[in-house]
Amino acid sequence: MRQKIIFILLALLIIAGIYDRRDQFFPIGDEKNERTKVQLDYAYKNRISNVQVEGSGVVVKTLRDDTTGSRHQRFILRISSNQTALVAHNIDLAPRLDSLRNGDEITFYGEYEWNEKGGVIHWTHHDPAKKHIDGWLKHNGRTYQ
Repeated sequence: MRQKIIFILLALLIIAGIYDRRDQFFPIGDEKNERTKVQLDYAYKNRISNVQVEGSGVVVKTLRDDTTGSRHQRFILRISSNQTALVAHNIDLAPRLDSLRNGDEITFYGEYEWNEKGGVIHWTHHDPAKKHIDGWLKHNGRTYQ
């Protein structure tokens, strides 16, 4: 019985360490993007939000800007063969990606929020209040933050 309790406690500690990701950062490289795909798939299936992620994807649809409150440039990004996410990029705080087109590759660093449609990646800009991790988007060799 004691071994079961120890095993359960260790498992819970490992899970808590892995999934408390607000400050998690993956190193650059193909392995990072694969980890991000697994991480986003897990977050989507388990309805987890506030996950700091870095990865890349392909734009499958550009959308009209959201002009309610802070303005956001919006587009759908295919992260993997079975997942897409909405990117909501605050254009009141960061430059707009004016040349963005369907089929373009985007690299991102931001926060994932779960929703039924695949989730949202936001905080892809600097935080002037310095209370949140700065994010960014990279497109055609330029960084937008």
